[in-house]
Amino acid sequence: MTTRMAHGSDTAGTHREVRTSGWLTFAGTLAFVVGAFNVIDGLVALFNDDYYLVGDNQILVFDYTAWGWFWLFLGIIQMAVGAAILSGKMWARATGVFFAVLAAIGHLAFLQAFPLWSVLTIAMCVLLIYALTAPPAGAKGA
Repeated sequence: MTTRMAHGSDTAGTHREVRTSGWLTFAGTLAFVVGAFNVIDGLVALFNDDYYLVGDNQILVFDYTAWGWFWLFLGIIQMAVGAAILSGKMWARATGVFFAVLAAIGHLAFLQAFPLWSVLTIAMCVLLIYALTAPPAGAKGA
């Protein structure tokens, strides 16, 4: 019995099937959007203290300047991680989960200053965590 092989076929079995996941594409996009929202939160906290609902130094831990820098840096990192998720980097999935948890906890502390926006951002962070953990290992965004 002979085996016929087509030109360019793989005899050693090194061809890997890449699984695609719409969840990862969604997660990368959502991480970028949540990061952009956090950048906006940071810039508003830095440049317009009167925008939020509570008075000076009445946020759970820090003043507006500290929160502004926190949200600005976190948002920039989340946007970079979102781009890495879209490009299929496995490390970006774990990093994305970590920063989504950090953002959700931060918005929980920031809840007094901007309640509706914080609740919506926490919900997006929870959805992001699911979208990053649901696809199988090795899957790439579509």
